[in-house]
Amino acid sequence: MASTTNCLASLARLSLSAPARPTAVSIIPKFLLPSAATPLARHASGGGGMRKKAPKKKKTYKTFRSYDLTPMEQFSLCDAMRYIRAFEVGRPPASVKYELSVKLKTGKGGPVVRNRIRLPFPVKTDVRIGVICPDGSALATEAQQLGAVAVGQESLFDSIRQGNIPFNRLICHTDSVDALKKANLGKILGPKGLMPSAKTKSLTSDLKATMQELIGADEYRERAGVVRMAVGQLGFTPQMLSDNVKSMMTHIKEDMNEIDDTHIKQLDEVVLSSTNGPGFSLNGSFSSTDPKVGPEHLQSVM
Repeated sequence: MASTTNCLASLARLSLSAPARPTAVSIIPKFLLPSAATPLARHASGGGGMRKKAPKKKKTYKTFRSYDLTPMEQFSLCDAMRYIRAFEVGRPPASVKYELSVKLKTGKGGPVVRNRIRLPFPVKTDVRIGVICPDGSALATEAQQLGAVAVGQESLFDSIRQGNIPFNRLICHTDSVDALKKANLGKILGPKGLMPSAKTKSLTSDLKATMQELIGADEYRERAGVVRMAVGQLGFTPQMLSDNVKSMMTHIKEDMNEIDDTHIKQLDEVVLSSTNGPGFSLNGSFSSTDPKVGPEHLQSVM
């Protein structure tokens, strides 16, 4: 048995020790605790761990797009005229134009097909010519006698700056080329396609020959790989339209052959449309596929 002294000593130690306190158990769910209670993760990028996706790069093409024409329905010239005339029923024949769109297989940023052509059967009859030449000179008198609607140099420049442009064709005599450059009219005439230049053959030393060529002549220019130009009126017969189409295609091929071999250009598709009608892809043939419909049935306006 333990001695009385040892028992008293044990009782003394128990009385001096601090009583155990009950531990507080939190009954609040963790998801209800304030956000400050949970430590935030720190990232060197400062983006909170979310990485932005890099935007997808659009696919670029060095050439204008071309499509496989094999599954596409194509039409002869008479068939295309027949359907187009059905869309234009009741419209004035002189106000409706046939338009030819020639799509080329070509690269971007290269030289473009651009020229002037006199069609066998002229389409536009409202040609109004302006002539840049010294005021009061013999050239100005000659231009007026040839039918120019606006003639002059500084006076014509002032009229253009004021927005008075009564002409839709503009040529410049070689004596006024320096004055034209100093006038800085490119921002006004350029968007309208009226700025005289050597490429459009509108800089000339022979006013009579150039004006006679402009009357009844049309200009065409390649834009975004397509050459567009009006080739007929609704009242044209199939043969008249065919002659104009052949003439235009011949000129475009000649222009393509003059471009150097480093820039390849090939014919892709030829589409005939009208002012208010849809476009029809041509297959190169002339006659109608319907034996009951011939060129003689398309001679007059419907």
